Amino acid sequence: MEIERPLIILRGGGDLATGVAVRLHRCGFDIIVLEIQQPLAVRRRVAFAEAIYSGEIEVGGVRGVFVPDSEQIPQLRSERVVPVLIDPAGNLSTQIKTSALVDGRMRKTLPEAPLDSSLFTIGLGPGFTAGVNCNALIETNRGHNMGRVIWQGGAEPDTKVPETVAGFNVDRVLRAPVSGLLEGGKEIGSMIKAGDEIVRVGDVPVEAPFNGALRGLVHDGVRIEAAAKIGDLDPRGEPSYCFSISDKALAVGGGVLEALLSQPQLRRLLSG
Repeated sequence: MEIERPLIILRGGGDLATGVAVRLHRCGFDIIVLEIQQPLAVRRRVAFAEAIYSGEIEVGGVRGVFVPDSEQIPQLRSERVVPVLIDPAGNLSTQIKTSALVDGRMRKTLPEAPLDSSLFTIGLGPGFTAGVNCNALIETNRGHNMGRVIWQGGAEPDTKVPETVAGFNVDRVLRAPVSGLLEGGKEIGSMIKAGDEIVRVGDVPVEAPFNGALRGLVHDGVRIEAAAKIGDLDPRGEPSYCFSISDKALAVGGGVLEALLSQPQLRRLLSG
């Protein structure tokens, strides 16, 4: 029997995109996540991208499972499981009947291809302009407009400054001091003291700038470029925050839901 639920393809399986996926899944949409060969998700414990490495992961009560090709998708959809595939170019969106596409890769640059007029497309954050390379975009910058649906124009520019938490902002983001392989990373959720070694990039240690909980860290064995984001240290020191979807991801997910429900054909599919 053909599955009648609307199917959303989500490019990117990082923590923000995963928050979107979980919110849509809870509202009755089926989700497929497309990722790259070696995802660079930092908040891996709340990212479907982690299924590429571990085989499967559960986030917010929703299970994501890595599949090598599209053959298992119908079975997983029937079980209400999120398939996670390696498909950097997003080719699956042209090979399977899809209700909409959400680009949640957060590349903050223009997408590689122009807008496909045949597929309702939602972009997340900088790099997207509604009516040019997406039908609608969702503001991802923290502040008054976070989670707002934009139907005309672009998103706010990338500030490159993370949210200030307990007096820390830029220092919360751990960056690679050199190019190389990440090795020996601490467990996400670990309590870290200032000066502790968190991970090594090549032979260079990355030390904690302050006391906190390790909220995220790129997977061991991944090659990373110098200055790239590799980790997130939370000065609040609450390990449970490392394993739950963020308020930002849920707000952006709410914006995506609003944009999708603006489409009458999707509402009809959800109503059965």
